[in-house]
Amino acid sequence: MSITSDEVNFLVYRYLQESGFSHSAFTFGIESHISQSNINGTLVPPAALISVLQKGLQYVEAEISINEDGTVFDGRPIESLSLIDAVMPDVVQTRQQAFREKLAQQQASGAMVTAGTCGAQQNAAPKNGETAVNGDENGAHAMNHHAEDMEIDGDVEIPPSKATVLRGHESEVFICAWNPFGRLTARIWNLNENGNSCSTQLVLRHCIREGGQDVPSNKDVTSLDWNSDGTLLATGSYDGFARIWTKDGNLASTLGQHKGPIFALKWNKKGNSILSAGVDKTTIIWDAHTGEAKQQFPFHSAPALDVDWQNNSTFASCSTDMCIHVCRLGSDRPLKTFQGHTNEVNAIKWDPSGMLLASCSDDMSLKIWSMKQDSCVHDLQAHNKEIYTIKWSPTGPGTSNPNCSIMLASASFDSTVRLWDVDRGVCVHTLTKHQEPVYSVAFSPDGHYLASGSFDKCVHIWNTTSGALVHSYRGTGGIFEVCWNSTGDKVGASASDGSVCVLDLRK
Repeated sequence: MSITSDEVNFLVYRYLQESGFSHSAFTFGIESHISQSNINGTLVPPAALISVLQKGLQYVEAEISINEDGTVFDGRPIESLSLIDAVMPDVVQTRQQAFREKLAQQQASGAMVTAGTCGAQQNAAPKNGETAVNGDENGAHAMNHHAEDMEIDGDVEIPPSKATVLRGHESEVFICAWNPFGRLTARIWNLNENGNSCSTQLVLRHCIREGGQDVPSNKDVTSLDWNSDGTLLATGSYDGFARIWTKDGNLASTLGQHKGPIFALKWNKKGNSILSAGVDKTTIIWDAHTGEAKQQFPFHSAPALDVDWQNNSTFASCSTDMCIHVCRLGSDRPLKTFQGHTNEVNAIKWDPSGMLLASCSDDMSLKIWSMKQDSCVHDLQAHNKEIYTIKWSPTGPGTSNPNCSIMLASASFDSTVRLWDVDRGVCVHTLTKHQEPVYSVAFSPDGHYLASGSFDKCVHIWNTTSGALVHSYRGTGGIFEVCWNSTGDKVGASASDGSVCVLDLRK
């Protein structure tokens, strides 16, 4: 085995690039003379550094189960090592001794320890690179009810009987989304209509082709989106592939033209195209029927973080390069480029009419753009930390509630949520019950309520007219995303501890 400093430097450099740390990558590349190395970067696969570290951890874990004479114990380590644990000899020695003691106890009691490979059972717990989708058959093992009480503002607490917790993921659940039709919910998990009844899960196994065989990609699923009629689910992964699945959990297409992790993915309303954005600085429009790339847009100079359709052929994209491009299928140049943010742009969203585009950034500002002008319509500055995401209310002119004013919600790392009157360009409510960064907000279908999820483990439901707190629930992990079902009586939330909770708001 041989390891050179150039190789280590290149893998670290690529890791910084893929993680979106473009400035750090540039500085590190200059100082370590990456350009002078003879490494062909096109041959190095995405996430190579992480892959090598994972294999190293597996080797250390294997060492724990080896006797001094070289024989192997008939068993497995009690739990996986973390990267830091693996480089601390005392920790490794302690784990090894604990494993031997545990094995001795099992042998003394007559227990049998077996090790095998996991098959393709639909009720297997999902791991990295897997998406779980619950159906409506029996399967009580997939859920349990949360029993921790929470006292906050009198009777707004959601009782444990109205909260269903789905378990099975072995690490963070970053995303969740309800199927727009039928009795499924998704985005890592799906649920039947009777929220407190039994449910099963379908595990969507993300594989890559190696040596003529399909092997698990073992990379995180970064994004997913249902098509408008709820028949197909698209997922984007850190392995660089987008995939289309049927609602029964069958793989329909694999989309493979990105050169690195995919960060965002959206269906158009018509359902004939999928839009994706990746670390390779490009966005791609895919033909949903053939799985072929219709057009690749190479206009960003750094990783593309988010995309959103304006209509069935026009979209906007944002990037760590601080720019926003509006592009159209068939055009070889952006229709419009919006510049004004002074740090990376985290999210963009068109309003329901497709006339205004909102963007939020690490520069702590929220900006509103119009295709009719180059400068922003509003520069909304009130948050005092990074703004992670934004959502428009499903109300206003051109929507099902045309008489209501359109609102915009912003979620920030300053632990607050703000509701904005976009017509006037003012903040009408500042929602301050969260104690940690807020990662997600979502309006109910009628726009009367807003759900917010924070790393303080809380989901709050707010009245958008008064700004009052209506319901609260404390889960067991930091909340990464919240979403409403199509009828507006349930909220799903995904958490850092691998759980997904479904809150039933029906009286």
